[in-house]
Amino acid sequence: MKKLVCITLTLAMLLTALVVPQGFVSAAGTYNYAEALQKAIYFYECQQAGPLPEWNRVEWRGDATMNDEVLGGWYDAGDHVKFNLPMAYSAAMLGWALYEYGDGIKASGQKEYLERNLAFALDYLVACDRGDSVVYQIGDGGADHKWWGSAEVIEKEMERPYFTCSASCVTGQMAAALAVGSIVLKNSTYLQYAKKYFNIADTKRSDAGYTAANGFYSSHSGFWDELLWAATWLYLATGDQQYLDKAESYIPKLNRQNQTTDIEYQWAHCWDDCHYGAIILLARITGKEEYHKFAQMHLDWWTPQGYNGKRVNYTPGGLAHLDTWGPLRYAMNQAFLALVYSDSITDTALKQKYYNFAKSQIDYALGSNPLKRSYVVGFGNNPPERPHHRTAHGTWLDKRDIPDKHRHVLYGALVGGPARDDSYKDDIEDYILNEVATDYNAGFVGVLCRMTAEYGGTPLANFPPPEERDDEFFVEACINQNSSTYTEIKALLNNRSSWPARLIKDLSYRYYMDLTEVFEAGASVDDIKVRIGYCEAGMDATISPLTHLTGNIYYITISYEDGTAICPIGQEQYAAELQFRIYAPDGTNYWDPTNDFSYQGLTKDLQKTKYMPVYDGATRIFGEVPAGSVDPTPTKTNPTPSPTPSYNVLKGDINLDGAVDSLDLSLLKRFVLRKWPNRDVMYPEPYGKLSPEEFTNGDVNSDNVIDSLDVSLLKRFILRKIDKFPVGS
Repeated sequence: MKKLVCITLTLAMLLTALVVPQGFVSAAGTYNYAEALQKAIYFYECQQAGPLPEWNRVEWRGDATMNDEVLGGWYDAGDHVKFNLPMAYSAAMLGWALYEYGDGIKASGQKEYLERNLAFALDYLVACDRGDSVVYQIGDGGADHKWWGSAEVIEKEMERPYFTCSASCVTGQMAAALAVGSIVLKNSTYLQYAKKYFNIADTKRSDAGYTAANGFYSSHSGFWDELLWAATWLYLATGDQQYLDKAESYIPKLNRQNQTTDIEYQWAHCWDDCHYGAIILLARITGKEEYHKFAQMHLDWWTPQGYNGKRVNYTPGGLAHLDTWGPLRYAMNQAFLALVYSDSITDTALKQKYYNFAKSQIDYALGSNPLKRSYVVGFGNNPPERPHHRTAHGTWLDKRDIPDKHRHVLYGALVGGPARDDSYKDDIEDYILNEVATDYNAGFVGVLCRMTAEYGGTPLANFPPPEERDDEFFVEACINQNSSTYTEIKALLNNRSSWPARLIKDLSYRYYMDLTEVFEAGASVDDIKVRIGYCEAGMDATISPLTHLTGNIYYITISYEDGTAICPIGQEQYAAELQFRIYAPDGTNYWDPTNDFSYQGLTKDLQKTKYMPVYDGATRIFGEVPAGSVDPTPTKTNPTPSPTPSYNVLKGDINLDGAVDSLDLSLLKRFVLRKWPNRDVMYPEPYGKLSPEEFTNGDVNSDNVIDSLDVSLLKRFILRKIDKFPVGS
């Protein structure tokens, strides 16, 4: 009977949460909240790690950190570390937004986008399972923060270690995220792992082992708040009284306010401390006066009226300014809590007070402030253009000031926000005021869901707009030396790629020359030689013999044995210098480079030239070729698939050679990246270009799909960290 009552109560809460409540006065919508929501959700696609899903809309992002212990998840902020504590918190908040206002944003078309982005993070949290522990961080915070470059090429700069533990703070937060995700996405796997992670957290009741994140995301508040938060969401997900009992048993363990008997109320709901939101949920679940009293005490402290003569600091322009670091993040979290609580009570005065507070804060962020500017990248009037974000900046030099403007628009990112006097500087160097992060946007998305549910709005059509691209691969060249018998060229092959940043193995460029004067002098092509005078260390290059193009036009090809050595990660790597000489025999006087196609525009000063085209394999990716010439096109073949072998299933053996080894892992990764197999034949769903046998072996967890989770499991199997593949995990 208790369980039935709990489930009935939960369903009733869900139904009431889906309707925008009446009983308070709201002004007209000040901004296009649906557009702001559209962009705020898109920000999470900018943060995706691993193999990007087909639905990722960010043209300047690509598959990245593909050698991580666990693929997927979100990069934390403007860096590339995957910190599970704030990641799981952010996912929980997005789930809470769907739980409260999911139906209210259906008409805007944004619910599906929000659900997709939430599932992407939750799938990663599931894949972090290591039995009695979890992978809680990937990447070294110190090393990562010392380097400024794009996510897609970070593995050329540094290794990415991973860290495991069973600490209650992070396992509890992961449990909470998966629990709310199981409700809004109706996913039983998420609930299974929510229960498992909660059991780990509740059994351990310690943060021991959670060390790698110290100094970045230290667990200042301890772990009782995460246990409370997770148990509350598990109760809502299951209706099981034991979780509610556990949640209430943690209340006496919570930190107190300044050595009083009051539960700490003078801070904000955030990645480190979730007891504020958890108690607001308990107030609604149980109706107990003590929880309502706390909720009102806490929210009153955030309003201009304050509580018991005290309140959070306010800027002159009206922003509730808790802390120097990320004040808008805290204001948005509190605005969301205020709206959730306001929507759950009947006291009209309180409803109006908390609603007014929330709307004043979201409108401040969107432009109702003394500077009359938006604090959301790509939205509203005079938005930030220089957020502290490496990949959006798109440098190739490991420098924050080159280029002087960001190459990409980080749509929807909420920056840290102004100083306490409302002043603000849009400066990439100011990581306090101009930081962005997944947890900054989490409560912000929730508030925008509520505002969109009430006021509607119009998301942008054809969003995001295509970006105007810079040249990414090109040659800079100059005349190093000239004489009557030779021309010496200094050339730098550049990789300044950023759509996305990427590496090309088979990278080359060409130099075209007209040998008319050579032939008119009675000499032949064999009389013209080419040699390398200088090749930058570590950039091994070769020059081909002269190749006939058409008429008297010939060319040489400068190829790099491994073009990935030329990468946009720093001053010494983004370009490869080569000096080469084209020469006739000593004593001759017929050599004349001035009619050469690739000699056009060259001077003693290094400059970009379009007349030395760059190739990715046989595909020209930059520059021009002589008139009348055509680049060779590789011949497409249609291989016939091998006959279906008769064999026993061997999970992991995707190449069907009878062994499970690193070659299988490599092929599985390439399949997830859509780079293998190359055959054109298509098999029935779900096999695609894999044969049924290949698919069966590659789907190591037998869930009828091959994805990053299969890659992670196969890697662990090969490393002997597991001795069998879990079914359906």
